[in-house]
Amino acid sequence: MELDYPRFLLALIFVIGLIGLLTLLARRFGFGAIRLSPAFMGKGRNGKSRLAVVEATSIDARRRLVLVRRDDTEHLILIGATSELVVERDIRPPPAAGTTEPPAIPAPAQDGNPE
Repeated sequence: MELDYPRFLLALIFVIGLIGLLTLLARRFGFGAIRLSPAFMGKGRNGKSRLAVVEATSIDARRRLVLVRRDDTEHLILIGATSELVVERDIRPPPAAGTTEPPAIPAPAQDGNPE
């Protein structure tokens, strides 16, 4: 029985290439994203969730940038393999698209003149 080493080597390279291609496709379509189990989804005092991941994006293979909302405040966090870093905190989210806030009216000057 004769072993065909070049054919074996080509088949091995082909299989490793397929595994790499599937890995890239899985990461591209979000299979490497942060997922939380429903068991860890807590509810606040009035039944509404106080904590939410608003958005998450990969910076590179080891780091992710995550925007987290707690109550009405957002925090931008850089999560790495061995460390976490708060990039920006106490971010006020923009108002919802359907709501418009009236412009602030300046208070009249209090210098004693009626005009």
